[in-house]
Amino acid sequence: MQAERHTAPRRQSALAGSRDRVAPGRVPDDVLLDAARQCVLTAGVRRTTLAEIARTAKVSRMTLYRRFPDVRSILAALMTREFGSLLRGVASKVRTARDARDRLVRSAVAGVRALVADPLMRTVLDVDAELVLPYITQRLGATQRLAEEVLRSLIVAGHQDGSVRRGDVAAQVRAVLLVVQSFVLSLRPATADVGEDALLDELRHLLTGALKP
Repeated sequence: MQAERHTAPRRQSALAGSRDRVAPGRVPDDVLLDAARQCVLTAGVRRTTLAEIARTAKVSRMTLYRRFPDVRSILAALMTREFGSLLRGVASKVRTARDARDRLVRSAVAGVRALVADPLMRTVLDVDAELVLPYITQRLGATQRLAEEVLRSLIVAGHQDGSVRRGDVAAQVRAVLLVVQSFVLSLRPATADVGEDALLDELRHLLTGALKP
């Protein structure tokens, strides 16, 4: 009978399993932004730190630092993702409107409702409202630029189908943005003694009247 050969168990390399790990540079941005969102909703913007975001995302601090050097940069990316997705979703739901002006007005009103109800927006406005002040008094942010892109496409389409008054596109887009933005930022305190539906009906009339040929 042939003697059995006994093979000593191989010692596992320290690198074993490394192929199954996600390399730091390959961590999807959404993983980091989801962690940032969780931290903001839990503690507010000012109490959110990169270290806490990294712990929540279960990545090293260096992984996060490589992508986002400070809290402001990751929060800007987070708001662009969240609010941009929300605005695109609203726009996609009004494709059955009768013309471009109707699509714009319905999108604007629905967008105000959605943004005011959004947990991230509510947290920012309730806890750290001063953080949005630069985007009102100093410069436009990425989310505002994205909103203008949506508005621009609708106004141009309105010029083409005759439902929107002809005018300077850039000025019309900016004017509509300013009106809608004021409703987003002030709707909650404004509805303390005036009904939300009534105010949004007025927004609908304002935009329709301003854009009508």
